[in-house]
Amino acid sequence: MRPSHSLLALACALGLAACQPQAETPVPTAAPDPAPAPAPMPEPAPAMVDASQEMRQRLETVAAGEHRKDTDRARDRYRNPVETLLFFGLKPDSTVVEITPGGGWYSDILAPFLRPHGTYIGAIWDDTLPDQPAYYARLNTTLSEKIAAAPEVYGEPTLLRFNPQAPAFGEPASADMVLTFRNAHNWIGAGTAEAYFSAFFDVLKPGGVLGFTDHRAKGDTPTDGKSGYVTEQQIIDLATAAGFQLAERSEINANPNDSADYPRGVWTLPPSLALGDEDREKYLAIGESDRMTLKFVKP
Repeated sequence: MRPSHSLLALACALGLAACQPQAETPVPTAAPDPAPAPAPMPEPAPAMVDASQEMRQRLETVAAGEHRKDTDRARDRYRNPVETLLFFGLKPDSTVVEITPGGGWYSDILAPFLRPHGTYIGAIWDDTLPDQPAYYARLNTTLSEKIAAAPEVYGEPTLLRFNPQAPAFGEPASADMVLTFRNAHNWIGAGTAEAYFSAFFDVLKPGGVLGFTDHRAKGDTPTDGKSGYVTEQQIIDLATAAGFQLAERSEINANPNDSADYPRGVWTLPPSLALGDEDREKYLAIGESDRMTLKFVKP
């Protein structure tokens, strides 16, 4: 299938600029050389482009790309992908492992951004194992087909299958960054959170970053994750027990309107709206959940 003009434009925008041809050297004449002129004063060096501003521009270009669905872009105001990835310190030559990317909401930004110089690895559930939920295979298929259909946008990222009961995410000390978005409540509920954080630590290089977001519970009392909400202290305790150091917190994804005490847990809020039309306008007015945003570093 021929790629659309918008996909080609995005791929070109992320590629290296073509070199300009050099001007031809003029042929000297037979006239005697004039007396040498005084050397001109050197012009000031051009100001260096602020690296963070360059990263922001590149991420904004990808986030605005037509390869993303309108419904996904509509959620940017809650998920704040550009600001979140800048906070985590994403670089264009990073090797990044995204944990359970699902249908690829963040993959649509990470894979194109990393395509020219970095490496994107999507760690997906191994749906070939016995007794896995049906939605594992459905989401894996959606993601793999989307990537395969547009290599000029996504490149050739790796989709790494892992066992949810014994997670492993690559060779030890092979990744610069591990990113996980709204997943830890599932691991806490399943009793596998310690195994996940240990695997994150193993795959990261020394100095590597674990970037983390999840739905934030009120107070400091640990939760069982079943409502979708967990406390910041639970996550900090899990990460530090695995060997990480908390580097920084951010309120990029905070929502003070979220009381975190709903009949169907976090899924009461958009986009799930688990109660259907019941109090729909109320929950739409609240918006998506209040989320912690934490940056950990492997010493």
